[in-house]
Amino acid sequence: MNTADFDYELPEERIAQTPAEPRDSSRLLVLERATGQRTHTHFAELGAFLRPHDLLVANHSRVLPARLFGRKLPGGGAVEVLLVEQLEPQRWKALVGGKGLRPGRQIDLGLGLLAEVLEEGERSERVLAFNKPLDEALDSLGQMPLPPYIHTQLQDKERYQTVYAHRTGSVAAPTAGLHFTPELLAALSSQGVGFAEVLLHVGLDTFAPVHEEDPSQHHIHTEWCSLPEATAAAVQRSKLAGGRTVAVGTTSVRTLESAARTTHQVQAYEGRTDIYILPGYRFNAVDAMITNFHLPRSTLLMLVSAFAGRELILDTYREAIALDYRFYSFGDAMLIV
Repeated sequence: MNTADFDYELPEERIAQTPAEPRDSSRLLVLERATGQRTHTHFAELGAFLRPHDLLVANHSRVLPARLFGRKLPGGGAVEVLLVEQLEPQRWKALVGGKGLRPGRQIDLGLGLLAEVLEEGERSERVLAFNKPLDEALDSLGQMPLPPYIHTQLQDKERYQTVYAHRTGSVAAPTAGLHFTPELLAALSSQGVGFAEVLLHVGLDTFAPVHEEDPSQHHIHTEWCSLPEATAAAVQRSKLAGGRTVAVGTTSVRTLESAARTTHQVQAYEGRTDIYILPGYRFNAVDAMITNFHLPRSTLLMLVSAFAGRELILDTYREAIALDYRFYSFGDAMLIV
């Protein structure tokens, strides 16, 4: 297995620059793993492919408006700060753009918010200490950290949040959930489909391509995740009733599989996970998944290939490209069953 095995050509115009409006008007490609059959529909019709007692498991992490702009003190040179991970209440790991940002240097970010460089990491990585909590300041000063392949400014910050997001901590959205509306969730509930939550705070490394020739040599990013007792119980009830565990997005897949790693059954879990799902992996928790179309050579493309088979996934991607599906974060969705 080589990283090049997970490459494909994507015309630039297929990269979605804006979210679908309304959310559930995005297209949905339903892929049956056993037969290879593909059905083309819209996300609003998701209920036609789910059954009573199926359980949707979704990541309720909320995206930080984590991009900040400021000036060096002293000197006044421009600085761009991208928050990556909270280490303590007012201490963050960040990527910082600007020269001369050594330990002890301060950054004025506006509205009385100051950051001091405490530690210097590789390249642009820094540990910053802020003079006050960031909650209110980010609402006023922060911008959404959209992926680098999106070049259109987002008019409404909430369109890069799922409708059920309520625990802030991610620097990128769990994008498979962006297609849901409150009305669609209510309709699915009325037909007997359950809904349960997990939490995984998405880091920037989720977009990182694999550079190693052998993907097994890639150092997988670690992320903090949590699967509560209530969700573990919901999974067990669903399975006993003959339902399927349907992971909403690869972050939910990683959380569920991390929670089933030891006993091969989903149990409550909290901590960092370094689970790396490549073809050959045996899934213990996930029966179906909702996911967007992923970047070439990415760990996420490898994950869905592990679930459905590399050749079938790449052939499905080629069909989606030919049929003008929209790709990546604001793109269309797949349901893999």
